[in-house]
Amino acid sequence: MFACRLPLWRSSATCKPWQLGLSLRHGWERCQAWSCRGFSTTAEQGQQVNMQQNQVLEDLEMPVARRETENLFQERPETGNQYLEDALLRSYLKAHLPPKVLEEVSQDLERFGNRLLTEVKPLGWECELNPPVFRQYDAWGQRVDHIITCSAWKRMKEISAEEGLIAEAYERRYSNWSRVHQAVKLYLFSTTSGGFNCPLAMTDGAAKVIESLGIPASLKNAFDHLTSRDPKKFWTSGQWMTERRGGSDVANGTETVARKQPDGTYRLYGFKWFTSAADSDVTLTLARIADAEGHVKQGSSGLSLFFLKVRDEDKKLNNIRVQRLKDKLGTRQMATAELWLDGAEAELISAEGRGVASISNMLNISRIHNVIGAVASMRRMISLSREYALKRVVFGKLLKDHPLHMQTIARMEVQTRGAFLLLMEIARLLGLAETNMASEQDQLLLRLLVPVAKLYTGKQASATVIEAMECFGGQGYMEDTGLPVIVRDTLVLSIWEGTTNILSLDVLRSLTKSQGRVIAVFFSTVQKKLELASSTAKLEPAVKQMQDAISRLTQFIQGAGSKEAVTMELAARDFSYSLARIYAGALLIEHASRPDASAADVSAARRWCNQELCPVATEFKNSSYDAEESLMDSSLVYGSPPSTSRL
Repeated sequence: MFACRLPLWRSSATCKPWQLGLSLRHGWERCQAWSCRGFSTTAEQGQQVNMQQNQVLEDLEMPVARRETENLFQERPETGNQYLEDALLRSYLKAHLPPKVLEEVSQDLERFGNRLLTEVKPLGWECELNPPVFRQYDAWGQRVDHIITCSAWKRMKEISAEEGLIAEAYERRYSNWSRVHQAVKLYLFSTTSGGFNCPLAMTDGAAKVIESLGIPASLKNAFDHLTSRDPKKFWTSGQWMTERRGGSDVANGTETVARKQPDGTYRLYGFKWFTSAADSDVTLTLARIADAEGHVKQGSSGLSLFFLKVRDEDKKLNNIRVQRLKDKLGTRQMATAELWLDGAEAELISAEGRGVASISNMLNISRIHNVIGAVASMRRMISLSREYALKRVVFGKLLKDHPLHMQTIARMEVQTRGAFLLLMEIARLLGLAETNMASEQDQLLLRLLVPVAKLYTGKQASATVIEAMECFGGQGYMEDTGLPVIVRDTLVLSIWEGTTNILSLDVLRSLTKSQGRVIAVFFSTVQKKLELASSTAKLEPAVKQMQDAISRLTQFIQGAGSKEAVTMELAARDFSYSLARIYAGALLIEHASRPDASAADVSAARRWCNQELCPVATEFKNSSYDAEESLMDSSLVYGSPPSTSRL
């Protein structure tokens, strides 16, 4: 039987006597009568209930300062060294890194994990509590456009240099494995970095662009600063692309004009609507070069890439005016601004009209960093959820002893494992490409997987962190727990560096430009990974499901090929999801087929493959990509097919 109890940490939801003008004790009697109806209690239980009732009433009648029951008695979830607690990460490195590299990298990561716990984590929280402030004028009315950041933010920059978070990728101490080493450090750093992972993404991208240009003499000094381990020399870079008219459509949205000067430099004029890490030292940006008559060429072929320093030698802004800081949902720790370029001195670093092609390396790197941030957020929230389940008692037992709760966390764990292995695969392929060890097939696969992983993990992360937030109940919604910060900062990941739809169309472009070779490489690579599991009986169901998904995907490609071009555009999103799920499934199966694979590795692979692996085939069979359905999409949204003038 059940005893009627009023929880000691909240008031009754059904009976609030103080709102009815009743005395507390009279209200309690009414509440007791309503709440206990239909239940019987033993004498002992009744006595216990009465004692609890009296204690609650005494607490309610006490002055606020004396009410001990006002406090929340709940032990907070605490995690330890992130590297040591991440079994999947350690097993991946053990399976792939050469023994000597593994030994050195493991030592570095364990040391770094301790530093994150003792030094970086508190600094990250300080960055959240002290976001940047914009001071436009000084006390005497002089315009200064000063973006003020906290000391913790500045310290994060120093730590980034000391840890070689950019340098590691370019020193290549571990040859092709250097990118994996860097990616893992950034993955561990991300959620405790106080938002500093964002300027690091753009800094890495800028360094990559300069390296891809052969490190011209004029950019050698900048490259050395961007890849330095010396905190006093280390520079960060911005990435100023978005203007008033556009986000991803830089070809038609870029209005900034570059005017050539007699000394060969350029002056830039224009408005940058969204500039992340506006406090950075340097930046790359696109502009249109004006001819002698002041005319510019429109379209992507009219865009060129420029390098500029944000401040001059006297620390004054380089003919740049800060209009305001952006009021964002998340990543509030970082200064994002609207900037006017009013004759900013810049250097042309691409061939004229080749700006988009030259900046592509930066976009690839920043998209990989986006994947790192997504997977890191997922892992962090699951780690906290797991720890909380060991401490939170509800309905008489720990959360970990409630099967439904553990099932929920396990499902998130499976998604996180798939995303993590996608990230590691991209880092591995990038390392091969940068050390001239990548085959043509490796390079094609990297070109495909970067947008696929970015778009898919961005969506995965948003869903996972919100689900994990729910694991804490009402506490998950409280700002001072730090959980809402992770959620807010994660939500940008499906938007920044290309939305899901934009990247899905980019996936289609990779197929077109390679004349279908990239999809052939995709299929052959997946098949090779599945063959590794041929002798593992427990993986047979997963392999069978994967083979079926591959067959269905092949049928879709063949069927869609005979349709109008709009069919593939409508299918782009589901097609990209299918590629992500199938490839991640292959990676999970490959990992689970190792001789020392754990039961959890096998279970994760099997569970991943139990989901719909090829949604594009299902929707194609349902005629979801037909022209008639496209018209109905508009009808559903607007009530009737909208006219062009309304859009």
